[in-house]
Amino acid sequence: MNAIAWIGRDLGYAVRSLLRDRGSVALALLALSLGIGASTVIFSVVYSVFVNTFPFEDPNRVVHFYIERPDQPGRSAWYPAPEFAEYRAQNDVFSHTLGGHSLEVLYDVEGDTYRARGALIDTQALGVLGVRPILGRGISDADGTPEAPPTFLMTDRMWNERFGRDPGVMGRTFTMNGTPRTLIGILPPRFAMHNADVFFPTVMTGELKASMSGGPDAMPLAVWTYARLKPGVTPEQASANLQVIAGNLATLYPNRYPEGFRISIVSLADAYTATSLKEMVWILTGAVLMLLLIACSNVANLLLARATARESELALRASLGASRARLMQQVLAESIVLAVAGAAIGGLLAWGGLQWVRATIPAAALPAEMAILFSRQALVATIGVTVVTMLLCGLVPAVRAARGDLRARLMSTGKGTGLRGGHGRLRTLLVAVQVTLAVVLLVGAGLMMRTLISLQRIDPGVDTSNVLIGNFTFAQNRRLTPEQLTPFARQVVERVNALPGVIAASPSMGLPLQFAPSSPVAVIGTTPNETWRSLVEFVGDGYFRALGLPLVRGRLLSETDIDGARPVIVVNRRFVQEFFDDGDPIGRTVTFAAFGRGPGQPLPLFEIVGVVGDARNAGLGEDVRSQAFLPFTTPGVPVTALVVRTSVDPLSLQQSVRQQIWAVDRDAAFMSVTTLEEAIHRNALAAPAFGVGLMSTFAAVGLILAAIGVFSVTAYAVSLRTQEIGLRLALGAEPGGVMRMMLVSGLRPIVVGLVLGAGAAYGLSRVMANQIHGITATDPWTFAIVALVLLVVGVTACALPARRATKVDPLIAIRRE
Repeated sequence: MNAIAWIGRDLGYAVRSLLRDRGSVALALLALSLGIGASTVIFSVVYSVFVNTFPFEDPNRVVHFYIERPDQPGRSAWYPAPEFAEYRAQNDVFSHTLGGHSLEVLYDVEGDTYRARGALIDTQALGVLGVRPILGRGISDADGTPEAPPTFLMTDRMWNERFGRDPGVMGRTFTMNGTPRTLIGILPPRFAMHNADVFFPTVMTGELKASMSGGPDAMPLAVWTYARLKPGVTPEQASANLQVIAGNLATLYPNRYPEGFRISIVSLADAYTATSLKEMVWILTGAVLMLLLIACSNVANLLLARATARESELALRASLGASRARLMQQVLAESIVLAVAGAAIGGLLAWGGLQWVRATIPAAALPAEMAILFSRQALVATIGVTVVTMLLCGLVPAVRAARGDLRARLMSTGKGTGLRGGHGRLRTLLVAVQVTLAVVLLVGAGLMMRTLISLQRIDPGVDTSNVLIGNFTFAQNRRLTPEQLTPFARQVVERVNALPGVIAASPSMGLPLQFAPSSPVAVIGTTPNETWRSLVEFVGDGYFRALGLPLVRGRLLSETDIDGARPVIVVNRRFVQEFFDDGDPIGRTVTFAAFGRGPGQPLPLFEIVGVVGDARNAGLGEDVRSQAFLPFTTPGVPVTALVVRTSVDPLSLQQSVRQQIWAVDRDAAFMSVTTLEEAIHRNALAAPAFGVGLMSTFAAVGLILAAIGVFSVTAYAVSLRTQEIGLRLALGAEPGGVMRMMLVSGLRPIVVGLVLGAGAAYGLSRVMANQIHGITATDPWTFAIVALVLLVVGVTACALPARRATKVDPLIAIRRE
């Protein structure tokens, strides 16, 4: 018989053998497919987030370089064009230094005007990043010169959404921001730098101006920078090199390089993937590894049970002349059949699970270029781990059966010895391991769930219902100065306030409960304190009504204050507590260093006229910071946002608000429009909700698998001790006593697992500290509830087979074999 026939016969016998034991095989397939499916989903996410983040050549060598200022939170990656040109010319660590600039674009199609997100792109960018258009051609340095015909590239997203992937769009000319431009290429689907729809090739020079009109008084263009490290250059070396260049530039631009600044180098993946999401992904990776271990130990348990029950069969085959290799081949065939079936079901579960993850993962936490893709490597690796586990647990009994005292094994029924032998101890140990890992998973899920509940219960300090927010932006040829923005904002607010359904509207520098600039602050009449800082926001008189910020003392900003740009401010309660020891601040004056008018000139004085309640101005889970509200008409202030309270669904008014903005300035755009509730959810709740969803799923699966493990071990113990139980009952033992005996035996590994799991969870919960708010990482209620749940599940899993043991007929049990 040839090898193929042998393999076919073995596989056929393996299928028939497995079908005769449907119960344990079904449990093994359940554990196998759940482990493979969950592991593949998370490992696919890990690969997408940390390895395949950007569709560039060697993406980890593409970096941003930032100015980090000690006096401000965050960091800046943009530079005026002359500074960018100096960094490009003087550095010795980058093979290429690239620049770009985001802008709003108005374009015409068949007489209709549309808006799009645009960007100036360095003519070398596509070649340096290794990106090739999927249609048309790339760009060259000649495309960015002033004398070249104006051209542009379009993203696959815009090509699909606006033009239905019509190839005839190539070569067409569109009027964009008043300039006719020819479409020369369609970019690949995952190219979305600056989150733009269209890209204008540009040679980045130090002469570029913020306005395309390029007048002599125009401000230099603000350039976003990214670069490719030279081979062998580390980020630390690059940072040191640029620190020297920045030190020289600091003498020319002292306002941009305060004392104590530093240049940091950050890869694009680190820059654009939210830290909270990366931490969550690593936590979920640990969770899914535990789940995979639970699944593998469950499969091992079930295979060991089958192997123990078949010892007599394997010994008989060996006594009839079957070689060790032949026995191993038969067991291997069963493992292969199980593995193929488990991999097929697990692969389907992974595919479906990945669709769910794509839908729930916070979009704002990912760069636009990232795609969460199914990873074949992850599937193969996961299947490999489970198959190795299956082979070890299947082949060891086969080897054991082919040696030693065959006569004794043939005469043994396999009953009453299994749990006292090596297999029994190993299976009991595996149950304890499963319970230990389940405790860790459940504690992690519990902590995440309590964190989400805690965040949802936090009072943001404002009325978030029915509030529409968004940003003003302008086409590149209509960039407004702060002095031009003030009358624009006045007219917009006047028109928006007149709309039916609008209760109050106000411009502001930033969006509510999000980033706000800060400034050193001094209180006139007190000893200066260099550590005093306050957030500052610039608003209209309708801002407090729009957000429902309650007045605590004094008065709010009035229309007279706004119209006259009076030097008055309203502060929050935290401001009063920090700088006035909770005393009366009304009528006191303060100064802000950020309003310095130049060397030797005094800082402007601002009088406090009112105090409002605290809002969560540093993030929903963070402490409230001191904040001052100034008139948006304060000279030199660029207002870029709009806040509108409505009496109807806010999103139903967004088009009406846009029309009022266009009525003031046709080149203005109202972008990133959303509700305040949605913004809070996206910024503060989406990542915890994502973590809770996945962690809870893994914990539930782990709990089910642990329950299966406990049930299978207890049921198998009952089957092995049938004769013993029957004899005890025949000799007068009470059924309740027999049940207690089986419960104690089954609960022993559960208690061990609970103790070990509590210790492991206590240590590992510290890893989750950054993801936890409102509770401690060792929250006793979470640990207590988890222990109670596992005890209930464990007792139930033990009680079912233990109760069956009390129904054993003593006569049948004694006569058995």
